[in-house]
Amino acid sequence: MAGIALIARELGYQVAGSDAQVYPPMSTQLKKAGIELDEGYKADSLPQDCDIFVIGNAITRGNEQFEAILERGCRYTSGPQWLYENVLYNRWVIAVAGTHGKTTTSAMLAWILEDAGLKPGYLIGGMMQNLPQSANLGQDPFFVIEADEYDSALFDKRSKFVHYHPRTLILNNLEFDHADIFDDLGAIQRQFHHLIRTLPASALIVVNHDDPALQEVLAQGCWSQRSSFSITQGADFYLDPNNRLHQRGNPESNQLTLSQPGQFNALNATAAIIAARHAGVPIETSLAALQTFNGVKRRQETIAEVNGIRIVDDFAHHPTAIALTLQALKNSTPGKLIAVIDIRSNTMKLGIHATELGQAIETADLVLLCENPNLGWDMGELARKAHTSVEIRANTEQVIEHLAYNCQQGDQIVIMSNGGFDNIHQRLIEVLRK
Repeated sequence: MAGIALIARELGYQVAGSDAQVYPPMSTQLKKAGIELDEGYKADSLPQDCDIFVIGNAITRGNEQFEAILERGCRYTSGPQWLYENVLYNRWVIAVAGTHGKTTTSAMLAWILEDAGLKPGYLIGGMMQNLPQSANLGQDPFFVIEADEYDSALFDKRSKFVHYHPRTLILNNLEFDHADIFDDLGAIQRQFHHLIRTLPASALIVVNHDDPALQEVLAQGCWSQRSSFSITQGADFYLDPNNRLHQRGNPESNQLTLSQPGQFNALNATAAIIAARHAGVPIETSLAALQTFNGVKRRQETIAEVNGIRIVDDFAHHPTAIALTLQALKNSTPGKLIAVIDIRSNTMKLGIHATELGQAIETADLVLLCENPNLGWDMGELARKAHTSVEIRANTEQVIEHLAYNCQQGDQIVIMSNGGFDNIHQRLIEVLRK
């Protein structure tokens, strides 16, 4: 929604909005763009002369502002619908879908196109280190978008990405998530298949060759071109153990060099390279651009190093993402690897992934969790059964206190949350500096 607001501002609209628990970096870039932001949803803060209200998918019936919009008979729409009708309908949309890696892959792709001089538009759910903001109108024809499978709005339960009509589509991976709106994996696969139905025959689907759930989606019907990527030789493009990129039928290979570790980052980059190639960017040009790609804020982002203790901010909140991130960080941690995990997403609160979470954290030397009375599962049982040390604290204050007294030079603390997490990042830095 912040990105849509920025694009609307670029188009010349006067933009204002409301949200709850606003926090940086998104709040910072909105303020910088001159977008007025109200904290909370009081009906009396709604403008009387608004042409259209764009409703985010976090809004539910009973929201004071939305109820007022309905009573007044105001014009409203969803974010994805507004974006298609005002921006995407005449652009070459390059969409990145999947359970994991959407933000990083989209950011890589936007940077490749920008570095190649194509001046793409983009809408990405995170702040990129290489580009000044998370969204930009750009120039025709290309527009890169992070294609989320979450629903569009309370009045439009289709996945957001159904609105985007891409000409190039990356399908990174697919697992069960968003248990608050999807009953099972099959329900998510159905939405992915609806997305594929919107692609023309000349479109390209860049698909993870090793993901069985995606192969099942394609088996339901596919009318577009396909190109696959993998770490195995059965795909059209594959990475060997030395991160050299091979193309089927081509004896030559190219070295892929990234600033961030992890095989999952290398696969994200491979998908971005193939998509950029469809837009006319040579593979060698993409590889050179990726050497200067500095990542995305809150994705394995080192935010401070105090007395030899490194603090990393990471968005991971699904067990697979948590596991992959911890594995990638372990090799660069001379001391203890400590994971501070915020059980915040609806799916995690319901306990859908409680067993998988226990397996995901095994790479860490210590895991710190905060008590949460709203969980549908026993956090204590996770701590008892885990094959690593798991400690539960009453609140973030106690977590910070534990870290301040027990961390030593060479330790790496990774804070994993898809929210503000009580500003634990900056509070911890301040305590360690004392």
